[in-house]
Amino acid sequence: MSDTASPAERYRAAAVRNATPRLQEFRARQRFDLDAFQLEACERIENGSSVLVAAPTGAGKTIVAEFAIALAMHGDRGKVFYTTPMKALSNQKFQELTAEYGSEHVGLLTGDTNVNGNARIVVMTTEVLRNMLYADSDALTDLAFVIMDEVHYLADRFRGAVWEEVIIHLPQAVRMVSLSATVSNAEEFGDWLQAVRGDTAVIVSEERPVPLTQHVLMRNKLIDLFAAPSLADTHQVNPELVRMAQFGGRAPNSRQYKDVSRYNQRRAPHRAEKLDRGHFVQMLDDHHLLPAIFFVFSRVGCDQAVKQVLRSGIRLTEAHERDEIRQIVDEHCRTLLDEDLAVLGYWEWLDGLERGVAAHHAGLLPAFKEVVEELFRRKLVKVVFATETLALGINMPARTVVLEKLEKFNGEARVPITPGEYTQITGRAGRRGIDVEGHAVIQWTEGLHPQSVASLASRRTYPLNSSFRPTYNMAVNLIDQFGRQRTRQILESSFAQFQADRAVVGIARKVREQESSLAGYEKSMACHLGNFVEYAGIRRELTDLERKGEPNGSRASKDRRQRKLAELRKRMRAHACHVCPHREDHARWAERWFKLKKQTDQLRQQIQTRTGAVARVFDRVVDVLLEYEYLARDEHGAVVVAAPGRTLKRIYGERDLLVAECLRTGAWNDLDAASLAAMAAAIVYEPRREEQNTPERFLPRGPFRSALERTQDLWSRLDDSEREHRLPGSNPISTGLSLAMHQWAKGANLDTVLIEAELAAGDFVRWCKQTIDLLDQLRVVDGPVGRHSREALDSIRRGIVAYSSL
Repeated sequence: MSDTASPAERYRAAAVRNATPRLQEFRARQRFDLDAFQLEACERIENGSSVLVAAPTGAGKTIVAEFAIALAMHGDRGKVFYTTPMKALSNQKFQELTAEYGSEHVGLLTGDTNVNGNARIVVMTTEVLRNMLYADSDALTDLAFVIMDEVHYLADRFRGAVWEEVIIHLPQAVRMVSLSATVSNAEEFGDWLQAVRGDTAVIVSEERPVPLTQHVLMRNKLIDLFAAPSLADTHQVNPELVRMAQFGGRAPNSRQYKDVSRYNQRRAPHRAEKLDRGHFVQMLDDHHLLPAIFFVFSRVGCDQAVKQVLRSGIRLTEAHERDEIRQIVDEHCRTLLDEDLAVLGYWEWLDGLERGVAAHHAGLLPAFKEVVEELFRRKLVKVVFATETLALGINMPARTVVLEKLEKFNGEARVPITPGEYTQITGRAGRRGIDVEGHAVIQWTEGLHPQSVASLASRRTYPLNSSFRPTYNMAVNLIDQFGRQRTRQILESSFAQFQADRAVVGIARKVREQESSLAGYEKSMACHLGNFVEYAGIRRELTDLERKGEPNGSRASKDRRQRKLAELRKRMRAHACHVCPHREDHARWAERWFKLKKQTDQLRQQIQTRTGAVARVFDRVVDVLLEYEYLARDEHGAVVVAAPGRTLKRIYGERDLLVAECLRTGAWNDLDAASLAAMAAAIVYEPRREEQNTPERFLPRGPFRSALERTQDLWSRLDDSEREHRLPGSNPISTGLSLAMHQWAKGANLDTVLIEAELAAGDFVRWCKQTIDLLDQLRVVDGPVGRHSREALDSIRRGIVAYSSL
């Protein structure tokens, strides 16, 4: 507190210090003083509240989580669960906390990894915590805090529901620390947390700790996007950029833009050509703008970019840095088999690292990604070409972020990136405590409009929308714990229903406003001779029929039309209002009334559709489970979990009921370990959009094919039942990975398997992990499936898959 602070300010600061002794101790240990939003969040935690902290990427939200951990560890027994949306984030956080608190106090649970699970601080994926809650695990004893990192993942359409399940089912005594990227409806989300969790403080910070300067690279010149940094929020584009865009990257009548660039020798007379990547990197280096992350929205594009830069002869490292790089690579990769190194492109990858350049994407072997992340954090790798997955949570800040394009392929078409994606990506620019400012560079391409770029770069928030939907596994677990009626009430407390109800409030308000207008219109069209609404209805029906024209059908249909027209004309002329001298004035008001009435009826229908929407889907799920006898009715008519439902309770995933059906009917009983691994791969695998069905000759031989036929038949019947009950159904099973998984489980070498799978090593490892997750659920089943699942797990966890388990 400065000497100029008023007595009141000094008194308040002293009161805060006295009320938050643990925070003052924690604050004294930090390298930087805490920002205002960090202090406010920590104060609320020490005073007993849960918190939702929404702040930009890199703003230091995790310091709030670290304080909650320190607070719990100050006592004798309090435990903390630190949840993350991805295993890579869990691994990183596990390593950081182990360094801080020691290995005896920190555990890691990620489905396929169990390290010190009874520790006081346990890092885990959100799914693991959800499963613990449903199993009423003993590990929940003495749980003081749950930290939900990257809680905006709640909007993820595939996995987002898990976050809501955890938030709803956590014991009320457990406090939550929810950390989110900047979202435009943080207060709405906070209101929901308050409703389901109790006292929750919402702390929102819009400020980046390191200011961001935004540029456009046009030809070989970096131009500021905005006329001044302070004008970013007003969308005031730099006039120089506008002029250059109009002239294909050159400023008119200006010699400085006609000089031959030392970075790019070729010049197109009428087109703003792109700077070669090697020259681009060199230019950033010359401007002291490295380290940099280039975001390229394609894995192939990332790999090609690295090759292009290396071909230019660039070397960004010193001799001592290359020695350190080799040492770190050896440490991480020493367990990889020599025969696999060439298959993985190890030597080319190492050459790039030693020259300070690397790629980072989901197709990369996890071990390679970990090396790239560590080398970049140590400032040994200076340039990374990455897909947008790098923008999600991994701690890899850079001085500069480059966007080569402002559109990406979403699986179906090329679409512009959203303001939220732009915010996440540019959030990597600027290293706290190192950089005075971060830099974002957009590479100019033909057709890019400066104002649209400025608008994208100025909007830094996006809404958080629920993706929650009841699943079969969720239904049997909740009904077993709470019964059907209580479960419906629980689901109605989801964020999905909260948002729908919020929308209903707004729609209902609009309905009331429009009902008032309708009453006014009715008054204006009132006729002293009769009911003008009735008369106007006849006129509208007649007009609509006349506009349709003669039908193309039979003579009989044309005769029916003529008779109907004659009848309507007769009724209209016979109506009392037809002779009213103010008829046409009334008619104009009636037309407005009818249009508004139609809109109002549609809004009323929306209200009916939204109210209780989640519970209605749950009812349909229950109906399917009753049909398949996973649920039953007791002697009092109450819905209870039947014997097959006990198995379903332990199966998590997109195809939970199909897996349970295969177990119940014995469809997989004849499968050996390798064939069961191949079947599990078929259950979890999601093919690329263009991927064709696998011909039978490319499927594993033996019992797999007959088991697959039975599984597909069960899927087909289940899909029909879901659609009959107005549920969306599911995609057919894909066997594109089955033969490769079968070969891998049989001991085939990596080269053979990757050729068969037509997958990058990182993708193969990712699908192996998902296969392992399913086999891990099956290993506790009695009989041959459980036994062969355990054997399959051992046969898959080898080589690069075993190395990547942590």
